[in-house]
Amino acid sequence: MTDFYTHNAHRLFEQYQSLAFEDVHRDWLAYLPAQPGFALDVGAGSGRDAAALAARGWEVLAVEPSRGLRALGEQATAGQTVQWLDDALVELARVCATSQRFNLILVSAVWMHLAPGQRERAFRILTELLAPGGLLVISLRHGPSDDERRFYPCERGELEAYARKRALLTAAVCDADDRLGRETVRWETLVFRLPDDGTGSLPLLRHIIVNDQKSSTYKLGLLRAITRIADSVPGLVLSRDDDWVEIPFGLVGLYWIKLYQPLILRHGLRQLREGAGYGFAKDAFYALETVSPLDLRVGQSLHGDLAATVLQAIRDACATIAGMPVRHTTWPGGSTPVFAVERGRGFRIRPEPIRLDRARLARFGRFRIPAALWDCCSRYACWLEPAIVNEWADLMAGYQTRYDRDTFARALRWEEGRRDTGAVRRLIDARLASGQGTACVWTARALRPQRYEVDHCLPWSRWENNDLWNLLPASITANSAKSEKLPAAALLQDARSRIVDWWEAAYLGGERECQFYAEAQAALPMIGERRDLPAVFEGLAQQRMRLKMNQQLAEWQGLI
Repeated sequence: MTDFYTHNAHRLFEQYQSLAFEDVHRDWLAYLPAQPGFALDVGAGSGRDAAALAARGWEVLAVEPSRGLRALGEQATAGQTVQWLDDALVELARVCATSQRFNLILVSAVWMHLAPGQRERAFRILTELLAPGGLLVISLRHGPSDDERRFYPCERGELEAYARKRALLTAAVCDADDRLGRETVRWETLVFRLPDDGTGSLPLLRHIIVNDQKSSTYKLGLLRAITRIADSVPGLVLSRDDDWVEIPFGLVGLYWIKLYQPLILRHGLRQLREGAGYGFAKDAFYALETVSPLDLRVGQSLHGDLAATVLQAIRDACATIAGMPVRHTTWPGGSTPVFAVERGRGFRIRPEPIRLDRARLARFGRFRIPAALWDCCSRYACWLEPAIVNEWADLMAGYQTRYDRDTFARALRWEEGRRDTGAVRRLIDARLASGQGTACVWTARALRPQRYEVDHCLPWSRWENNDLWNLLPASITANSAKSEKLPAAALLQDARSRIVDWWEAAYLGGERECQFYAEAQAALPMIGERRDLPAVFEGLAQQRMRLKMNQQLAEWQGLI
Protein backbone atom coordinates (compact mmCIF):
# COMPACT_ATOMS: atom_id res chain seq x y z
CA MET A 1 0.00 0.00 0.00
CA THR A 2 2.86 2.41 0.73
CA ASP A 3 4.05 1.86 -2.86
CA PHE A 4 0.85 3.44 -4.17
CA TYR A 5 1.35 6.52 -2.01
CA THR A 6 5.01 6.81 -2.97
CA HIS A 7 4.36 6.41 -6.70
CA ASN A 8 1.54 8.96 -6.57
CA ALA A 9 3.09 11.22 -3.96
CA HIS A 10 2.95 14.49 -5.91
CA ARG A 11 -0.66 14.03 -7.02
CA LEU A 12 -1.81 13.04 -3.56
CA PHE A 13 0.16 15.86 -1.97
CA GLU A 14 -1.63 18.42 -4.13
CA GLN A 15 -4.98 16.77 -3.38
CA TYR A 16 -4.47 16.82 0.37
CA GLN A 17 -3.13 20.36 0.36
CA SER A 18 -6.15 21.59 -1.62
CA LEU A 19 -8.28 21.16 1.51
CA ALA A 20 -7.91 23.35 4.58
CA PHE A 21 -7.36 21.75 7.98
CA GLU A 22 -10.23 23.80 9.40
CA ASP A 23 -12.65 22.50 6.75
CA VAL A 24 -11.67 18.85 7.03
CA HIS A 25 -11.76 18.77 10.84
CA ARG A 26 -14.23 21.51 11.73
CA ASP A 27 -16.72 19.08 13.29
CA TRP A 28 -14.41 18.14 16.17
CA LEU A 29 -12.16 21.20 16.54
CA ALA A 30 -14.29 22.44 19.44
CA TYR A 31 -12.79 19.57 21.48
CA LEU A 32 -9.19 20.55 20.71
CA PRO A 33 -7.62 21.69 24.01
CA ALA A 34 -7.04 25.42 24.25
CA GLN A 35 -3.61 24.73 25.76
CA PRO A 36 -1.29 23.29 23.09
CA GLY A 37 0.66 20.19 23.95
CA PHE A 38 2.18 17.23 22.12
CA ALA A 39 0.41 15.72 19.14
CA LEU A 40 0.94 12.49 17.22
CA ASP A 41 -0.31 12.59 13.61
CA VAL A 42 -0.56 8.98 12.41
CA GLY A 43 -0.56 8.81 8.62
CA ALA A 44 0.48 12.44 8.33
CA GLY A 45 0.44 12.42 4.52
CA SER A 46 1.27 15.86 3.16
CA GLY A 47 1.77 17.37 6.60
CA ARG A 48 -1.27 19.62 6.22
CA ASP A 49 -2.73 18.72 9.62
CA ALA A 50 0.66 18.65 11.35
CA ALA A 51 1.45 22.13 10.03
CA ALA A 52 -1.91 23.49 11.17
CA LEU A 53 -1.46 22.06 14.66
CA ALA A 54 2.08 23.45 14.84
CA ALA A 55 0.73 26.87 13.85
CA ARG A 56 -1.57 26.62 16.89
CA GLY A 57 1.41 26.01 19.17
CA TRP A 58 1.49 22.21 19.22
CA GLU A 59 4.63 20.09 18.99
CA VAL A 60 3.87 17.38 16.45
CA LEU A 61 5.39 13.99 15.75
CA ALA A 62 4.27 13.23 12.20
CA VAL A 63 4.27 9.53 11.31
CA GLU A 64 4.18 8.60 7.62
CA PRO A 65 5.36 5.30 6.09
CA SER A 66 5.35 6.52 2.47
CA ARG A 67 8.82 7.76 1.60
CA GLY A 68 7.57 10.04 -1.17
CA LEU A 69 4.84 11.73 0.84
CA ARG A 70 7.08 12.00 3.88
CA ALA A 71 9.75 13.84 1.88
CA LEU A 72 7.20 16.32 0.53
CA GLY A 73 5.66 16.74 3.97
CA GLU A 74 9.04 17.47 5.53
CA GLN A 75 9.60 20.20 2.95
CA ALA A 76 6.14 21.67 3.55
CA THR A 77 6.61 21.83 7.34
CA ALA A 78 10.24 22.98 7.40
CA GLY A 79 10.82 25.49 10.18
CA GLN A 80 7.78 24.42 12.16
CA THR A 81 7.58 22.34 15.35
CA VAL A 82 7.02 19.14 13.38
CA GLN A 83 9.29 16.10 13.52
CA TRP A 84 8.82 13.32 10.97
CA LEU A 85 9.19 9.60 11.56
CA ASP A 86 9.04 6.56 9.29
CA ASP A 87 6.55 4.36 11.14
CA ALA A 88 3.07 2.94 10.75
CA LEU A 89 0.18 1.16 12.39
CA VAL A 90 -0.32 -1.53 13.54
CA GLU A 91 2.86 -1.62 15.61
CA LEU A 92 4.04 2.02 15.70
CA ALA A 93 7.23 0.40 16.99
CA ARG A 94 9.48 3.45 16.70
CA VAL A 95 6.94 5.72 18.36
CA CYS A 96 6.46 3.25 21.22
CA ALA A 97 10.23 3.04 21.69
CA THR A 98 10.29 6.72 22.71
CA SER A 99 8.08 6.02 25.78
CA GLN A 100 6.28 9.29 25.06
CA ARG A 101 2.62 10.09 25.64
CA PHE A 102 0.61 12.57 23.63
CA ASN A 103 -2.15 15.03 24.44
CA LEU A 104 -3.65 14.53 20.99
CA ILE A 105 -3.45 11.59 18.60
CA LEU A 106 -4.96 12.18 15.16
CA VAL A 107 -5.66 9.18 12.93
CA SER A 108 -7.22 10.81 9.89
CA ALA A 109 -8.18 8.75 6.83
CA VAL A 110 -6.12 5.76 7.98
CA TRP A 111 -8.43 3.31 9.73
CA MET A 112 -9.94 1.87 6.52
CA HIS A 113 -6.48 0.60 5.56
CA LEU A 114 -6.36 -1.74 8.58
CA ALA A 115 -7.70 -5.26 8.19
CA PRO A 116 -10.37 -6.13 10.79
CA GLY A 117 -8.03 -8.53 12.57
CA GLN A 118 -5.49 -5.75 13.16
CA ARG A 119 -7.78 -3.11 14.56
CA GLU A 120 -8.18 -4.03 18.21
CA ARG A 121 -4.42 -4.24 18.65
CA ALA A 122 -3.94 -0.94 16.81
CA PHE A 123 -6.51 0.73 19.05
CA ARG A 124 -4.83 -0.59 22.19
CA ILE A 125 -1.43 0.69 21.06
CA LEU A 126 -2.90 4.11 20.33
CA THR A 127 -4.53 4.34 23.75
CA GLU A 128 -1.27 3.43 25.46
CA LEU A 129 0.33 6.43 23.76
CA LEU A 130 -2.26 8.84 25.17
CA ALA A 131 -1.43 11.13 28.07
CA PRO A 132 -3.99 11.40 30.88
CA GLY A 133 -6.80 13.60 29.62
CA GLY A 134 -5.56 13.19 26.04
CA LEU A 135 -7.76 13.01 22.93
CA LEU A 136 -7.77 10.25 20.33
CA VAL A 137 -9.44 11.35 17.09
CA ILE A 138 -10.14 8.72 14.43
CA SER A 139 -11.92 9.39 11.14
CA LEU A 140 -13.70 6.59 9.29
CA ARG A 141 -14.21 6.55 5.55
CA HIS A 142 -17.43 4.99 4.29
CA GLY A 143 -17.58 4.27 0.58
CA PRO A 144 -15.73 2.42 -2.19
CA SER A 145 -12.22 3.06 -3.42
CA ASP A 146 -11.91 4.94 -6.70
CA ASP A 147 -8.45 3.57 -7.51
CA GLU A 148 -6.28 0.49 -6.80
CA ARG A 149 -6.22 0.97 -3.04
CA ARG A 150 -8.11 -1.54 -0.89
CA PHE A 151 -10.34 -0.13 1.84
CA TYR A 152 -11.92 -2.32 4.49
CA PRO A 153 -15.40 -1.52 5.83
CA CYS A 154 -15.29 0.13 9.25
CA GLU A 155 -18.02 0.77 11.77
CA ARG A 156 -18.46 3.21 14.61
CA GLY A 157 -19.72 0.51 16.98
CA GLU A 158 -16.47 -1.43 16.66
CA LEU A 159 -14.41 1.53 17.84
CA GLU A 160 -16.80 2.32 20.67
CA ALA A 161 -16.50 -1.28 21.90
CA TYR A 162 -12.70 -1.01 21.86
CA ALA A 163 -12.95 2.26 23.77
CA ARG A 164 -15.05 0.67 26.51
CA LYS A 165 -12.47 -2.10 26.94
CA ARG A 166 -9.71 0.49 27.30
CA ALA A 167 -11.70 2.74 29.67
CA LEU A 168 -11.87 5.63 27.20
CA LEU A 169 -14.79 8.03 27.11
CA THR A 170 -16.52 8.78 23.82
CA ALA A 171 -16.53 12.58 23.70
CA ALA A 172 -18.13 13.07 20.28
CA VAL A 173 -19.25 11.40 17.07
CA CYS A 174 -19.48 13.56 13.96
CA ASP A 175 -20.79 12.86 10.43
CA ALA A 176 -19.67 14.77 7.35
CA ASP A 177 -19.94 14.69 3.60
CA ASP A 178 -16.81 14.21 1.55
CA ARG A 179 -14.91 17.51 1.28
CA LEU A 180 -13.79 16.59 -2.26
CA GLY A 181 -17.42 16.30 -3.35
CA ARG A 182 -17.47 12.54 -3.99
CA GLU A 183 -21.11 11.49 -3.70
CA THR A 184 -20.30 7.87 -2.83
CA VAL A 185 -18.03 8.78 0.09
CA ARG A 186 -18.91 10.08 3.54
CA TRP A 187 -16.89 10.43 6.74
CA GLU A 188 -17.50 9.74 10.39
CA THR A 189 -15.18 11.04 13.12
CA LEU A 190 -15.00 9.71 16.67
CA VAL A 191 -13.35 11.64 19.50
CA PHE A 192 -12.24 9.67 22.57
CA ARG A 193 -10.75 10.94 25.82
CA LEU A 194 -8.53 9.10 28.30
CA PRO A 195 -9.82 10.16 31.73
CA ASP A 196 -6.73 9.01 33.66
CA ASP A 197 -3.53 7.00 33.36
CA GLY A 198 -5.32 3.69 33.65
CA THR A 199 -2.17 1.53 33.79
CA GLY A 200 -1.92 1.22 37.57
CA SER A 201 1.84 1.76 37.37
CA LEU A 202 2.10 4.78 39.64
CA PRO A 203 0.08 3.15 42.45
CA LEU A 204 2.26 0.03 42.13
CA LEU A 205 5.44 2.07 42.32
CA ARG A 206 4.14 3.97 45.32
CA HIS A 207 3.32 0.64 46.97
CA ILE A 208 6.87 -0.64 46.41
CA ILE A 209 8.47 2.61 47.56
CA VAL A 210 6.34 3.40 50.60
CA ASN A 211 4.21 0.47 51.75
CA ASP A 212 6.10 -2.71 50.86
CA GLN A 213 7.86 -4.54 53.69
CA LYS A 214 11.63 -4.10 53.58
CA SER A 215 14.34 -5.78 55.63
CA SER A 216 16.99 -4.08 53.47
CA THR A 217 17.28 -1.25 50.96
CA TYR A 218 17.50 -3.72 48.07
CA LYS A 219 14.01 -3.14 46.66
CA LEU A 220 14.65 0.59 46.60
CA GLY A 221 18.07 0.01 45.05
CA LEU A 222 16.55 -2.05 42.25
CA LEU A 223 13.77 0.46 41.63
CA ARG A 224 16.18 3.39 41.58
CA ALA A 225 18.46 1.55 39.17
CA ILE A 226 15.54 0.86 36.82
CA THR A 227 14.31 4.46 37.03
CA ARG A 228 17.80 5.79 36.32
CA ILE A 229 18.23 3.45 33.36
CA ALA A 230 14.81 4.29 31.89
CA ASP A 231 15.57 8.01 32.15
CA SER A 232 19.23 8.17 31.17
CA VAL A 233 20.03 5.23 28.86
CA PRO A 234 16.79 4.21 27.09
CA GLY A 235 18.79 3.35 24.00
CA LEU A 236 20.04 0.15 25.67
CA VAL A 237 16.65 -1.57 25.52
CA LEU A 238 17.15 -4.98 23.93
CA SER A 239 13.54 -5.66 22.96
CA ARG A 240 9.99 -4.58 23.66
CA ASP A 241 6.59 -6.13 23.08
CA ASP A 242 3.09 -5.44 24.36
CA ASP A 243 3.84 -6.62 27.88
CA TRP A 244 7.57 -6.49 28.57
CA VAL A 245 10.67 -4.39 28.06
CA GLU A 246 13.99 -6.24 28.17
CA ILE A 247 17.28 -4.59 29.10
CA PRO A 248 20.75 -6.08 29.68
CA PHE A 249 20.89 -7.67 33.12
CA GLY A 250 24.50 -6.52 33.38
CA LEU A 251 23.27 -2.92 33.02
CA VAL A 252 21.10 -3.36 36.12
CA GLY A 253 24.09 -4.87 37.92
CA LEU A 254 26.31 -1.97 36.86
CA TYR A 255 23.86 0.63 38.16
CA TRP A 256 23.45 -1.37 41.37
CA ILE A 257 27.22 -1.12 41.95
CA LYS A 258 27.18 2.62 41.22
CA LEU A 259 24.42 3.11 43.81
CA TYR A 260 25.94 1.01 46.59
CA GLN A 261 29.63 1.84 46.11
CA PRO A 262 29.46 5.23 47.89
CA LEU A 263 26.98 4.05 50.52
CA ILE A 264 29.04 1.08 51.71
CA LEU A 265 32.64 1.76 50.69
CA ARG A 266 32.83 5.50 51.23
CA HIS A 267 30.30 6.26 53.96
CA GLY A 268 29.97 2.90 55.72
CA LEU A 269 26.17 3.10 55.94
CA ARG A 270 24.23 -0.06 56.77
CA GLN A 271 21.83 -1.32 54.12
CA LEU A 272 20.32 -4.22 56.11
CA ARG A 273 18.12 -4.22 59.19
CA GLU A 274 20.01 -7.19 60.61
CA GLY A 275 23.19 -9.04 59.73
CA ALA A 276 26.59 -7.77 58.69
CA GLY A 277 27.16 -9.11 55.19
CA TYR A 278 25.93 -8.20 51.71
CA GLY A 279 25.60 -11.00 49.18
CA PHE A 280 26.96 -8.88 46.31
CA ALA A 281 29.81 -7.28 48.29
CA LYS A 282 32.61 -9.73 47.62
CA ASP A 283 36.29 -9.13 46.85
CA ALA A 284 35.57 -7.53 43.46
CA PHE A 285 33.14 -4.98 44.92
CA TYR A 286 35.57 -3.96 47.68
CA ALA A 287 38.34 -3.62 45.08
CA LEU A 288 36.31 -0.78 43.52
CA GLU A 289 36.64 1.46 46.59
CA THR A 290 38.96 3.97 44.87
CA VAL A 291 37.48 3.68 41.38
CA SER A 292 35.80 6.84 40.09
CA PRO A 293 32.11 6.58 39.20
CA LEU A 294 33.05 8.12 35.85
CA ASP A 295 35.02 4.92 35.11
CA LEU A 296 31.80 2.94 35.52
CA ARG A 297 29.80 4.84 32.93
CA VAL A 298 28.04 3.09 30.07
CA GLY A 299 30.32 3.17 27.04
CA GLN A 300 33.50 3.41 29.13
CA SER A 301 36.58 1.46 28.02
CA LEU A 302 38.31 -0.60 30.72
CA HIS A 303 41.60 -2.50 30.61
CA GLY A 304 43.49 -5.22 32.44
CA ASP A 305 42.69 -6.09 36.04
CA LEU A 306 40.16 -3.27 36.41
CA ALA A 307 38.10 -4.68 33.54
CA ALA A 308 38.04 -8.13 35.13
CA THR A 309 37.21 -6.68 38.55
CA VAL A 310 34.26 -4.66 37.25
CA LEU A 311 32.83 -7.63 35.35
CA GLN A 312 33.13 -9.86 38.43
CA ALA A 313 31.46 -7.22 40.60
CA ILE A 314 28.60 -7.01 38.10
CA ARG A 315 28.24 -10.81 38.12
CA ASP A 316 28.06 -10.83 41.93
CA ALA A 317 25.53 -7.99 41.91
CA CYS A 318 23.33 -9.79 39.38
CA ALA A 319 23.28 -12.90 41.57
CA THR A 320 22.04 -10.88 44.55
CA ILE A 321 19.49 -8.94 42.50
CA ALA A 322 17.98 -12.13 41.09
CA GLY A 323 17.91 -13.87 44.45
CA MET A 324 16.65 -11.02 46.62
CA PRO A 325 14.75 -7.95 45.33
CA VAL A 326 13.49 -9.58 42.12
CA ARG A 327 12.15 -12.58 44.05
CA HIS A 328 10.56 -10.52 46.81
CA THR A 329 9.16 -7.54 44.85
CA THR A 330 5.71 -8.92 44.08
CA TRP A 331 2.38 -7.67 42.84
CA PRO A 332 0.20 -6.41 45.72
CA GLY A 333 -1.82 -9.19 47.34
CA GLY A 334 0.07 -11.99 45.60
CA SER A 335 3.36 -13.81 45.31
CA THR A 336 4.05 -13.24 41.60
CA PRO A 337 7.25 -11.20 41.07
CA VAL A 338 6.88 -7.90 39.25
CA PHE A 339 10.20 -8.36 37.42
CA ALA A 340 11.76 -11.36 35.68
CA VAL A 341 15.32 -12.40 34.93
CA GLU A 342 16.74 -14.63 32.23
CA ARG A 343 20.32 -15.39 33.25
CA GLY A 344 22.97 -15.42 30.53
CA ARG A 345 25.23 -18.29 29.68
CA GLY A 346 28.36 -18.37 31.78
CA PHE A 347 31.48 -16.78 30.32
CA ARG A 348 35.06 -16.59 31.47
CA ILE A 349 36.27 -13.27 32.85
CA ARG A 350 39.80 -12.33 31.81
CA PRO A 351 41.94 -9.20 32.36
CA GLU A 352 41.48 -7.91 28.81
CA PRO A 353 40.26 -4.64 27.25
CA ILE A 354 36.45 -4.26 27.26
CA ARG A 355 33.84 -1.60 26.69
CA LEU A 356 30.77 -1.34 28.93
CA ASP A 357 28.32 -1.38 26.04
CA ARG A 358 25.05 -3.11 25.22
CA ALA A 359 26.62 -6.33 23.94
CA ARG A 360 28.96 -6.73 26.89
CA LEU A 361 26.28 -6.03 29.51
CA ALA A 362 23.79 -8.35 27.78
CA ARG A 363 26.13 -11.32 28.33
CA PHE A 364 24.92 -11.41 31.93
CA GLY A 365 21.38 -12.07 30.74
CA ARG A 366 18.14 -10.18 30.22
CA PHE A 367 16.14 -8.26 32.80
CA ARG A 368 12.41 -8.00 32.07
CA ILE A 369 10.24 -5.07 33.21
CA PRO A 370 6.48 -4.69 32.61
CA ALA A 371 6.17 -2.29 29.68
CA ALA A 372 3.71 0.02 31.44
CA LEU A 373 6.02 0.20 34.46
CA TRP A 374 9.02 1.00 32.25
CA ASP A 375 7.09 3.82 30.56
CA CYS A 376 6.08 5.16 33.95
CA CYS A 377 9.68 5.16 35.18
CA SER A 378 10.74 6.94 32.00
CA ARG A 379 8.07 9.64 32.09
CA TYR A 380 8.04 10.35 35.82
CA ALA A 381 11.70 9.81 36.72
CA CYS A 382 12.12 13.40 37.91
CA TRP A 383 9.41 12.76 40.56
CA LEU A 384 10.02 9.09 41.27
CA GLU A 385 13.72 9.28 42.09
CA PRO A 386 13.35 11.90 44.87
CA ALA A 387 10.61 9.74 46.44
CA ILE A 388 12.86 6.67 46.31
CA VAL A 389 15.81 8.59 47.76
CA ASN A 390 13.67 9.99 50.57
CA GLU A 391 12.38 6.54 51.55
CA TRP A 392 15.90 5.12 51.30
CA ALA A 393 17.17 7.77 53.72
CA ASP A 394 14.33 6.94 56.13
CA LEU A 395 15.23 3.25 56.02
CA MET A 396 18.89 3.93 56.72
CA ALA A 397 17.94 6.24 59.59
CA GLY A 398 16.15 3.29 61.15
CA TYR A 399 19.21 1.08 60.75
CA GLN A 400 21.65 3.57 62.32
CA THR A 401 20.67 6.56 64.44
CA ARG A 402 24.02 8.30 64.80
CA TYR A 403 23.91 9.99 61.38
CA ASP A 404 21.88 13.02 60.34
CA ARG A 405 19.84 13.50 57.13
CA ASP A 406 22.64 15.48 55.46
CA THR A 407 24.94 12.46 55.68
CA PHE A 408 22.33 10.25 54.02
CA ALA A 409 21.67 12.86 51.35
CA ARG A 410 25.36 13.11 50.44
CA ALA A 411 25.74 9.34 50.32
CA LEU A 412 22.67 8.94 48.10
CA ARG A 413 23.72 11.62 45.62
CA TRP A 414 24.17 10.18 42.15
CA GLU A 415 27.91 10.20 41.64
CA GLU A 416 27.90 11.04 37.95
CA GLY A 417 26.24 14.30 38.89
CA ARG A 418 29.23 16.49 38.12
CA ARG A 419 29.06 18.90 35.22
CA ASP A 420 32.10 18.24 33.02
CA THR A 421 32.93 19.88 29.69
CA GLY A 422 36.72 19.62 29.97
CA ALA A 423 37.35 17.09 27.21
CA VAL A 424 35.33 19.01 24.63
CA ARG A 425 36.83 22.32 25.71
CA ARG A 426 40.34 20.92 25.14
CA LEU A 427 39.25 19.69 21.74
CA ILE A 428 37.92 23.11 20.73
CA ASP A 429 41.07 24.82 22.04
CA ALA A 430 43.23 22.52 19.93
CA ARG A 431 41.17 23.15 16.80
CA LEU A 432 41.24 26.91 17.24
CA ALA A 433 44.97 26.91 17.97
CA SER A 434 45.65 24.99 14.75
CA GLY A 435 43.56 27.39 12.68
CA GLN A 436 40.60 25.07 12.16
CA GLY A 437 37.43 27.09 12.16
CA THR A 438 34.78 26.28 14.75
CA ALA A 439 31.41 28.02 14.75
CA CYS A 440 28.72 28.53 17.36
CA VAL A 441 26.07 25.95 16.53
CA TRP A 442 23.26 28.39 17.47
CA THR A 443 24.42 31.52 15.63
CA ALA A 444 26.85 30.20 12.96
CA ARG A 445 29.37 32.85 14.04
CA ALA A 446 33.05 31.91 14.20
CA LEU A 447 34.42 31.37 17.70
CA ARG A 448 37.64 32.87 19.01
CA PRO A 449 40.11 31.38 21.50
CA GLN A 450 39.03 31.89 25.11
CA ARG A 451 35.83 33.56 23.87
CA TYR A 452 33.42 30.66 23.75
CA GLU A 453 31.48 28.23 25.95
CA VAL A 454 30.66 24.52 25.77
CA ASP A 455 26.88 24.25 25.82
CA HIS A 456 24.89 21.29 27.09
CA CYS A 457 22.36 21.13 24.27
CA LEU A 458 19.91 19.37 26.60
CA PRO A 459 20.45 21.35 29.82
CA TRP A 460 22.56 19.74 32.50
CA SER A 461 20.41 21.04 35.34
CA ARG A 462 17.40 19.14 33.98
CA TRP A 463 19.07 16.01 32.60
CA GLU A 464 22.57 15.23 33.85
CA ASN A 465 24.38 14.16 30.72
CA ASN A 466 27.99 14.91 29.76
CA ASP A 467 28.01 12.76 26.60
CA LEU A 468 30.02 14.03 23.66
CA TRP A 469 26.96 14.40 21.41
CA ASN A 470 25.35 16.72 24.00
CA LEU A 471 28.31 19.11 24.32
CA LEU A 472 28.34 21.76 21.61
CA PRO A 473 30.49 24.82 20.85
CA ALA A 474 28.61 28.07 21.47
CA SER A 475 29.29 31.76 21.84
CA ILE A 476 29.28 33.23 25.34
CA THR A 477 26.25 35.33 24.43
CA ALA A 478 24.22 32.39 23.07
CA ASN A 479 25.15 30.10 25.94
CA SER A 480 24.19 32.72 28.51
CA ALA A 481 20.86 33.45 26.81
CA LYS A 482 20.02 29.76 26.47
CA SER A 483 20.96 29.02 30.10
CA GLU A 484 18.82 26.13 31.42
CA LYS A 485 16.32 26.12 28.58
CA LEU A 486 15.71 23.53 25.90
CA PRO A 487 16.39 24.58 22.32
CA ALA A 488 13.05 25.06 20.57
CA ALA A 489 12.25 22.47 17.91
CA ALA A 490 12.59 24.97 15.06
CA LEU A 491 15.91 26.26 16.42
CA LEU A 492 17.30 22.75 16.72
CA GLN A 493 16.30 21.95 13.14
CA ASP A 494 17.87 25.21 11.95
CA ALA A 495 21.11 24.25 13.69
CA ARG A 496 21.09 20.68 12.36
CA SER A 497 23.78 21.07 9.72
CA ARG A 498 26.12 22.92 12.11
CA ILE A 499 25.64 20.33 14.86
CA VAL A 500 26.25 17.43 12.48
CA ASP A 501 29.26 19.19 10.97
CA TRP A 502 30.73 19.66 14.47
CA TRP A 503 30.23 16.00 15.35
CA GLU A 504 31.86 14.93 12.09
CA ALA A 505 34.85 17.23 12.46
CA ALA A 506 35.38 16.57 16.15
CA TYR A 507 34.85 12.82 16.47
CA LEU A 508 34.60 10.86 13.24
CA GLY A 509 37.84 9.17 12.32
CA GLY A 510 39.40 10.11 15.65
CA GLU A 511 40.15 8.41 18.93
CA ARG A 512 36.77 9.39 20.41
CA GLU A 513 34.55 8.04 17.62
CA CYS A 514 33.75 4.79 19.46
CA GLN A 515 32.96 6.71 22.65
CA PHE A 516 30.73 9.15 20.73
CA TYR A 517 28.58 6.40 19.21
CA ALA A 518 28.51 4.23 22.34
CA GLU A 519 27.21 7.15 24.41
CA ALA A 520 24.64 8.11 21.80
CA GLN A 521 23.38 4.54 21.41
CA ALA A 522 22.91 4.28 25.16
CA ALA A 523 21.27 7.62 25.90
CA LEU A 524 19.21 8.43 22.83
CA PRO A 525 16.01 6.64 21.84
CA MET A 526 15.61 4.70 18.61
CA ILE A 527 19.27 4.66 17.48
CA GLY A 528 19.82 0.99 18.20
CA GLU A 529 23.05 -0.23 16.62
CA ARG A 530 23.20 2.50 13.97
CA ARG A 531 26.45 4.40 13.65
CA ASP A 532 25.58 7.40 11.51
CA LEU A 533 25.18 11.07 12.35
CA PRO A 534 21.60 11.52 10.99
CA ALA A 535 20.48 8.79 13.39
CA VAL A 536 22.18 10.55 16.31
CA PHE A 537 20.52 13.84 15.41
CA GLU A 538 17.13 12.14 15.12
CA GLY A 539 17.68 10.67 18.57
CA LEU A 540 18.64 14.10 19.91
CA ALA A 541 15.43 15.61 18.51
CA GLN A 542 13.38 12.81 20.08
CA GLN A 543 15.06 13.27 23.46
CA ARG A 544 14.42 17.03 23.29
CA MET A 545 10.71 16.35 22.78
CA ARG A 546 10.73 13.72 25.53
CA LEU A 547 12.28 16.12 28.07
CA LYS A 548 9.86 18.89 27.18
CA MET A 549 6.94 16.52 27.51
CA ASN A 550 8.02 14.87 30.76
CA GLN A 551 9.36 17.93 32.57
CA GLN A 552 7.51 20.82 30.89
CA LEU A 553 10.78 22.68 30.35
CA ALA A 554 10.98 26.23 29.05
CA GLU A 555 12.29 26.66 25.51
CA TRP A 556 14.85 28.99 24.01
CA GLN A 557 13.95 30.42 20.62
CA GLY A 558 17.46 31.67 19.84
CA LEU A 559 18.99 35.14 19.86
CA ILE A 560 16.51 37.75 18.72
